[in-house]
Amino acid sequence: MILKSLSLLNYKNFDSKSFDFNNKINCIVGNNGIGKTNVLDAIYHLSFGKSYFNPVATQNIKHGQEFFVINGDYQKLEKIEKIIISLKRGQKKIIKRNAKAYDKFSEHIGFLPLVIISPADRDLIVEGSDIRRKFVDSVISQSDKSYLDNLIKYNKVLAQRNALLKYFALNHTFNADTIDVYNSQLNDYGAKIFDKRRAFLEVFVPIFKARYEAISNGNETVGLVYKSDLFDDNLYNHLKAVINKDKALQYTTIGIHKDDLQFNIEEHPIKKFGSQGQQKSFLIALKLAQFDFIKEQSGVSPILLLDDIFDKLDEQRVSKIIKLVDDENFGQIFISDTHADRTENAVKQVHQSYEIFKL
Repeated sequence: MILKSLSLLNYKNFDSKSFDFNNKINCIVGNNGIGKTNVLDAIYHLSFGKSYFNPVATQNIKHGQEFFVINGDYQKLEKIEKIIISLKRGQKKIIKRNAKAYDKFSEHIGFLPLVIISPADRDLIVEGSDIRRKFVDSVISQSDKSYLDNLIKYNKVLAQRNALLKYFALNHTFNADTIDVYNSQLNDYGAKIFDKRRAFLEVFVPIFKARYEAISNGNETVGLVYKSDLFDDNLYNHLKAVINKDKALQYTTIGIHKDDLQFNIEEHPIKKFGSQGQQKSFLIALKLAQFDFIKEQSGVSPILLLDDIFDKLDEQRVSKIIKLVDDENFGQIFISDTHADRTENAVKQVHQSYEIFKL
């Protein structure tokens, strides 16, 4: 799959900008603050229907403007696919594929597989469990529509149950039968999500470990440990057991929305015991394993975005990444950097065609 061209209108800091891309390596270079990452984010936006860096949709509209439009032309399996995303203030975002608008954004997820490696990935290590759950959900959802559908339904029921708990507290009342309906629904959707997450990690962890070993010369052992209450008992029983706590706190305190993925090095949490270099290698291995998994599941090489990696990694690690992607397994790659010469010297190591775009 290849992104042939991209045009931006009122997107972030761009008035109007167009690109015709190389089929292999594209380097977006320029000073800080000029919009390199915004170009990569626009490409991410076309795949996922949202920004990687700013979840508030209207904040992606250029200051002083009323709308933005992102337009991408792809070649996928010998067919040209035209994707347009537009947003006008006060209105809903629209995603169109070949001039036809999607009824549900979830229908688009996975159609244009993509993986991004960015300094923002450090949140996966230092922030809360919700970031790591989103990572797992994003990887599985790109190749499994039923998983995404169950996740959306689970979150909808969860919101309804939480609203009911607040209603009970506000009105000093309680109805066990009504809560039980939500408990049953959460149990059904939760069990399916739990089974898919567990099956995914059984496949994903060996891929991840192999990628880490290639980046780090096999000096340490790393692991991913899935933490979930559903290993102990089904969700229905858990929800019944904590009902008094849920009533007091007015929200659902247990369930697959509390799952976590523990990142370990030498069987200890990497957040506490890993050096900065080890943490960076861990995250890159995680994202390259994501690439491998999605390619295996979809049969399509995802687009790979490398945002600002030269400034955040030492030359040895950058060189290893460049050599890893000098491989026919990888398709189209986009790299952002502040130094054109540094970028060009790095990509010259790779026996692939490339294009430098100076902003």
